[in-house]
Amino acid sequence: MKAKIVALGGTVTPASATEMALRYALRPAVESGAEVRVFGGEYLCSLPHYLGAGHTPGDGNELVEAVRQADGVLIAAPGYHGTVSGLVKNALDYFEDLAGDERPYLDGRAVGLIACASGDQAAMGTVQTLRSIVHALRGWPTPMAATVRTYPGLFSPEGECLDDRVRVQLRLVGEQVVRGARSFAQKTGDER
Repeated sequence: MKAKIVALGGTVTPASATEMALRYALRPAVESGAEVRVFGGEYLCSLPHYLGAGHTPGDGNELVEAVRQADGVLIAAPGYHGTVSGLVKNALDYFEDLAGDERPYLDGRAVGLIACASGDQAAMGTVQTLRSIVHALRGWPTPMAATVRTYPGLFSPEGECLDDRVRVQLRLVGEQVVRGARSFAQKTGDER
């Protein structure tokens, strides 16, 4: 059975280190033949504040439906002032639309986490916040989370990770999401 993986994350800056890390961590999913959907910074920027003045029914449906069908999720957030950016948090708020599902929120889904920041403290604080959010949404965070200290030249223009430590972390998170997603996909398939 082919696992379905949804990836979301990024910043308002095209080709940000956060989005490049997200896409790099997806490589094991792509290599395994998983069905992959990416909601990067450009998509996240298009989402109005969840239930805010500009929000209308149907906003975020593409993301919500993809997560509804997913066996695994990969989330990458920049560490702004030691925590998740508003852009990523707003996207996660749309998961409230999954509250009434048979598998509510992130229940029954492996969730890999990536936090990118200029400093280690901000990256660690961001990953801890993401873990708390995923637990609150009933998701299954992977044992490994990547804390990426960003700097110019971390990624090539083609998206290659040029730092051995970061490359190993991102691949491991991606591999764990695939393993967990396959497990959940098999369980879901057996129940059908």
